[in-house]
Amino acid sequence: MTSSSATVARPFTVADFDFELPPELIAQHPAPERSASRLLDGTGSAPVDRIFRELPALLNEGDLLVFNDTQVVKARLFGQKASGGQLEMLIERVLLPHEASDGSAHEVVAHLRVSKKPRPGGRLHMAGGLQGGGFDAVFLGRWPDEQGQLFRFRLHGPADETPYELMARHGHVPLPPYITHTDEADDERRYQTVFARVPGAVAAPTAALHFDEAVLAALAARGVQRASVTLHVGAGTFAPMKAGRIEDHVMHHERYAIPPETLQAMADCRARGGRVVAVGTTTVRTLESWARTGETQGDTNIFITPGFAFQVVDAMVTNFHLPQSTLMMLVSAFAGFDPIRALYAHAIEHRYRFFSYGDAMLLTRNPDAAV
Repeated sequence: MTSSSATVARPFTVADFDFELPPELIAQHPAPERSASRLLDGTGSAPVDRIFRELPALLNEGDLLVFNDTQVVKARLFGQKASGGQLEMLIERVLLPHEASDGSAHEVVAHLRVSKKPRPGGRLHMAGGLQGGGFDAVFLGRWPDEQGQLFRFRLHGPADETPYELMARHGHVPLPPYITHTDEADDERRYQTVFARVPGAVAAPTAALHFDEAVLAALAARGVQRASVTLHVGAGTFAPMKAGRIEDHVMHHERYAIPPETLQAMADCRARGGRVVAVGTTTVRTLESWARTGETQGDTNIFITPGFAFQVVDAMVTNFHLPQSTLMMLVSAFAGFDPIRALYAHAIEHRYRFFSYGDAMLLTRNPDAAV
């Protein structure tokens, strides 16, 4: 006999995910040591204050930690229009040859901060321009269509360099908008995970910033397995929700890939009774996108809100997120709206550090969160 009742999430508004955060709790610099950051253990009936290096003791032999191995590129670039006007470009993604209009590997899509947008065919002189040791960017049009919010460019360097090579030579670390200092030498090292491998992100998978070689060794000694996915985090992760209603929000797209060995590692984890522990919301979005579509690579704009039925992830490590953000909605969907409100209140009261360079939280999936 089947039940006619359905599980329905209680109605939420964007304002439900707001909270007051003292500005001084927004971390401007990372902790002196990666694993010396704080860890709020939210897996029990009451929150427990810990240090991140204690994480291995909270996991079980046979659990599987899944990391996002994306590498942050120096995607923020400065230049001039032909008229001399100053501009700032943030490259969102490097187009693959089959996505480019000419089949080359030199086209990018980017955000542009400039007084007047260029016309198609207009040339921007970046980092001094092609004649000054930098490179030029020719405007091709909007992306992904004529009404798109991003701009498509073809880059021209002095030696046919790839966009990644041009960014590495001329770019700046794309620190989030709430970090007020300009990028420094330490940011190039610390706004990057120790296992970053695949270039393409313009924002770090911040929950993974806390892992160092000592923690990874302790996890291995405990019998916790590791696997990786790739999701190139876009600047849209910081975009405020402009829609008045949650259901009207248009989610940004991000490119992801899951290798066959990770699929096998998850199957093996299930077979031995272990838990899949996602490191960061980007890993959660990647794994749950695969579970819903069966696609191991492509673009995802999955929007996880309370009521979402998780199919893969059992536990997650995550940082503290911006008020009214899609990521606040994701963690509330995972651990429960009221438990997350309580954990955030505890974190604020106990002076945890927030956002990208801030502290972390350990959560387990709440089976009642979808109700």
